[in-house]
Amino acid sequence: MSFLNKVVSCNRRDLRRFVPFSIAGIQYGWLTPPRAAALLAHRAVFQPSAGNGVALNPELSTPRARSRAFARITPALVDTGLFQKPRGELYAVKNHWSDDSAFSIDRAHVPNFGLRAYGVHLNGVVYTPKGPRLWIGTRADHLQVAPGQLDNMVAGGQPADLSLMDNLVKECDEEAHLKPRLVRTAQPVGAISYSFESPQGLRVDTLFCYDLSMPSTVAPKASEEISRFELMRLSAVLKLIRDTDRFKFNVNLVILDFAIRHGVITAENEPDFERIVAGLHERPQHIV
Repeated sequence: MSFLNKVVSCNRRDLRRFVPFSIAGIQYGWLTPPRAAALLAHRAVFQPSAGNGVALNPELSTPRARSRAFARITPALVDTGLFQKPRGELYAVKNHWSDDSAFSIDRAHVPNFGLRAYGVHLNGVVYTPKGPRLWIGTRADHLQVAPGQLDNMVAGGQPADLSLMDNLVKECDEEAHLKPRLVRTAQPVGAISYSFESPQGLRVDTLFCYDLSMPSTVAPKASEEISRFELMRLSAVLKLIRDTDRFKFNVNLVILDFAIRHGVITAENEPDFERIVAGLHERPQHIV
């Protein structure tokens, strides 16, 4: 195994298998042909577009009207078996974080439409004379995604109604019982992006990354989502990433980014350095 293998696995896709999903002449996502056909059964909401694609009905001209129209047909879409059951958390539909939201959609349906999803990931760091150590969580066995696998200290998807920092504070409380005063000292350190095919559709994700310097007297506490935490040397974490599949797929990328930023993985000691760096910032090519 290799570091590059973990990056490549998060970027396996063939866009020839998908058709575009557009709103007001702008492409926002990618649909499998069967999902496109299911949407076109609801012509009051969706209409055919160029490239065998699907577009929202232009008469739905406001984010509120689009959101309400989609919510009305959601039960029928779920009944087809092609769209996931709603999870009760709304995500904003946008191509770039600074854009206005085109409409809101349940988190479960974001990959069904190949829409960009945003999230926050927090590296909990204890800096020592021998180098940084990371707080690593173990995901609870009951979780739907990556049960029992290793994770960042805190991570979560980005709801439509929260700022990035407010979401980070919320996730830190829920997953690690950390106080807001400490969490708000976390430093934004960049973002990673990747895209891959999944049974749910095309995953198109951007993760905003943060580093939090943890006092030696403070430790994250287990929660409903994270069964335990362990403070690990960065070298040991990287060995697990390189040699095993114990980490949740996207956490590999966040920690590789951390190691690159801290000069642990460099162009001089990693033959795949350039390809790894490029793979941490991939986006489907037909959306600008």
